[in-house]
This record gives sequence, C-alpha cells and structure tokens, in this order.
Amino acid sequence: QVQLVESGGGLVQAGGSLPLTCAASGFSINLYGMAWFRRTPDEDREYVGGINWSGGATDYVDSVKGRFTISRDNAKNTVTLQMNSLNAADTGIYSCARDHQVRRGWPASAPASYAFWGPGTEVTVSS
Repeated sequence: QVQLVESGGGLVQAGGSLPLTCAASGFSINLYGMAWFRRTPDEDREYVGGINWSGGATDYVDSVKGRFTISRDNAKNTVTLQMNSLNAADTGIYSCARDHQVRRGWPASAPASYAFWGPGTEVTVSS
C-alpha cells in the first residue's frame, strides 16, 4: 500500500528556515518523480517544486526559487523540502506527492500528474 507522510511543519518567524520531510512506503521513490504542493485558505493547490526520479532535475515555482531546495534520499525512501528565508506568503499546508509515471524525465507541475498524496503538514510563518 502506497503511503506518503509529511513531517516537520510548525510555526516559524519570517526569515527563518524549516525542513519538511516526506516519508514514503509501499514503493521505492527511486522510480518516481516526487513533488511538493501547498494549499492556503484562499488559494487552490499550488505547485511548489519537484524532483525527478533520478534526482538529476529539480524544478521550482518562481516565488520559491533560491529559497527552497528539494532533495531525495533513496536509501531512506524520503524526500526533503528545505525552506529558507520564509515569509508570510509561504504559510499553508504542504503536501508531497508521487508521480503516476515511472521515470519521467522532468518534474511535472500539474496536480493531475500525481497519483498519490500525503495528508500534509501545516507551516505558519509569523511576521
């Protein structure tokens, strides 16, 4: 059974950092691209960034480029979203997701490309 569980959310001051971890089970992440999305109370689900199956390609939404980094640890079957220089606009519920396609070359940004989702972890940035 495929499961994704996020951890690491919490309250952080503006300018601070927070690492989020996505622990996968029921499959090996080294075959699939993984992505992070976030949802705020006023917005639809937003693509934050993704990493392809090999780890050789990463992609980020413009608003987080240079501040967020996605990495993967195939041995631990985890994906990490390192968030730095956080601001109030980063507040939301962050979810990780697994691509439905094996070995896609480039991270997909559309939610419909992802077959499995975690429940999410809440991040609140105070100004």
